Amino acid sequence: MTVINLRNLGITLGAPLFSNLNLSINAGDRLAVVAANGRGKSTLLRALAGRIEPTTGDITRMRGLTLGFVEQNMPGSLLAEPFYRAVQLALPQDQAQNESWRVDIVLDALGVGEDLRDRPLEKLSGGWQRIALIARVAVMEPDILLLDEPTNHLDLAKIAQVEAWLASLPRHMPAVIASHDRAFLDAVTNRTLFLREETSPDFTLPFSAARAALDQADAAAERRFEKEMKTADQLRRQAAKLNNIGINSGSDLLVVKTKQLRERAARIEAQARPAHRERSAGAIRLANRGTHAKVLISIDDVTVATPDGTALFRSGKQAICQGDRIVLLGPNGAGKTRLVAMLKAAIGTREQGQPGIKVTPSVVLGYGDQALADLGNAETPFNVLNARFELADPRIRSLLAGAGIGLDLQEKPVGNLSGGQKARLGMLVLRLTNPNFYLLDEPTNHLDIEGQEALEDELLETEATSLLVSHDRSFIRNVGNRFWQIEKKKLVEVDDPEAFFAAQAGA
Repeated sequence: MTVINLRNLGITLGAPLFSNLNLSINAGDRLAVVAANGRGKSTLLRALAGRIEPTTGDITRMRGLTLGFVEQNMPGSLLAEPFYRAVQLALPQDQAQNESWRVDIVLDALGVGEDLRDRPLEKLSGGWQRIALIARVAVMEPDILLLDEPTNHLDLAKIAQVEAWLASLPRHMPAVIASHDRAFLDAVTNRTLFLREETSPDFTLPFSAARAALDQADAAAERRFEKEMKTADQLRRQAAKLNNIGINSGSDLLVVKTKQLRERAARIEAQARPAHRERSAGAIRLANRGTHAKVLISIDDVTVATPDGTALFRSGKQAICQGDRIVLLGPNGAGKTRLVAMLKAAIGTREQGQPGIKVTPSVVLGYGDQALADLGNAETPFNVLNARFELADPRIRSLLAGAGIGLDLQEKPVGNLSGGQKARLGMLVLRLTNPNFYLLDEPTNHLDIEGQEALEDELLETEATSLLVSHDRSFIRNVGNRFWQIEKKKLVEVDDPEAFFAAQAGA
């Protein structure tokens, strides 16, 4: 049964986002919508929800259809409300008064403890605010779910809760999910739409399998285009030869044949379609100045504690060696960020020393936190580079453009950039710092799939030594070659992250 049907749908906002989109969303579909940052995923969901009108084409919805739309941002009017009340307000007034048990069921399903339900949303983390947005839609029991980046700001335990909640819904309930979380998409979807400007391929497969099928289709299209263009070129060369012979011999037949060959070549060229070329949202490049030191940082059984002195765990004896890509594993609150802060401080104050942490003098740090806090929102991208590096103005503008920050944005506040653009600016700053040790806290948070894969490739190709904190399972699996886990208030090395992932899913 078709729930929503799209016919020749197109949306232009300044520039075309997508066009000629024909798609049927059926009962039981769990559809992933995949595209680079700023290429129309959120816009498509808003159109499906009836929040905006398409530029061209039609959207037909099943009669009486109720939609549950989880947007990315919490409405400001709800921030002062307690968690429970914010969810309750999503219900019609009579249900809110007489059927509040609906809220309890949804909050239990999403793992929201009693201690959180009376706390104002503005006092909670971005992850819990995202759970509140999902709960507000879930409590309405809609006919179809539209989820825009539902795992943003969530740790692994909360992502597992959302996966379990989706799995518990009636199998016939469709969902349309826009996300950059590859592992999440593989876990919860059965169809994948790759949103493109002209033709948007759709596969009845979860993301990873669909991506492989898309790569094969694009490669086949590229081979077909090259073959067609080669055929057209051969026809034109034959026509040129016959034309010369016809002129010299005065043969009308050869003149006609020449015309026919040229017309055939023109038809082939007119019908040939090159394979899709994804417009890059901006390059990500890293540098690695290298070092002769084998051990960059030694940690001698330090205590990692909260700012008020509460002990979180002991490190034991650990070493970060050249070429290590260490992923730090642990639930939220275990002390990952505190250890990162201690290492950052030790590198910054190596002359005074940091008890229990020894840093090799040749270490040059490249640090990036998940909030990108070192990029002031009032600064402009141009001034960010101009103030930190000795570069000529044309070089700065070229570097920014290469990172996906065009001339129209280079003199505007960093706060005006999208999350993906700001993340790419942060990566550009890291590259120009030319470090030999990267300390990265949630580096994929704001990156689209293209950006995540580019960052992975750079970390591998540069063989950059790094310590990483991430909730992105695909990123962890693809990049890490060592794994430190905080377990029972101790830091231990484990062979791989899979047991930790499984434990978080069952938490």
